[in-house]
Amino acid sequence: MTARGAKPLPTKIKLLHGTLRKHRMNAHEPKAQPSMPSCPAELGPLAKREWKRISQHLSAMGLLTTIDRAALALYCDNYGRWLEAIKALQQYGVVIKSPNGYPMQSPYVAIANKAGEQVRLLLAEFGMSPASRVRVHAQPAAPEEDPFTRYEKGYRGSAS
Repeated sequence: MTARGAKPLPTKIKLLHGTLRKHRMNAHEPKAQPSMPSCPAELGPLAKREWKRISQHLSAMGLLTTIDRAALALYCDNYGRWLEAIKALQQYGVVIKSPNGYPMQSPYVAIANKAGEQVRLLLAEFGMSPASRVRVHAQPAAPEEDPFTRYEKGYRGSAS
């Protein structure tokens, strides 16, 4: 049996949404360092192209960790499948002839619809849909200063 009500959001998403309240925080929530996961070799060419495109944006916002690899792979795989189905629909049309000669709906319609629904659900998980993005107040991570630069500044400042 599944839990009732809205599923809880990770603290990072609550912080980005601006809805984080100290008394509602999970003190035992696992923390993962933002990092770029490797692209699975099993993804098709369209899915790999989407991986390269979207992983850079998610990483820049600090929303991607190595543990998110499977969820991102699912998104990219379904996105690639949706694109393939859309291309087939453009080529063959929405209505095709059955073996008996009667018009019928192309099987690519069902494939595109199912993959599109999966993509929509996964977009919301990463805050990539317009509705979920409205609630995110993300700030790009500040570039880290080179520790040697800081040391040189201090050294030069004391020599003057």
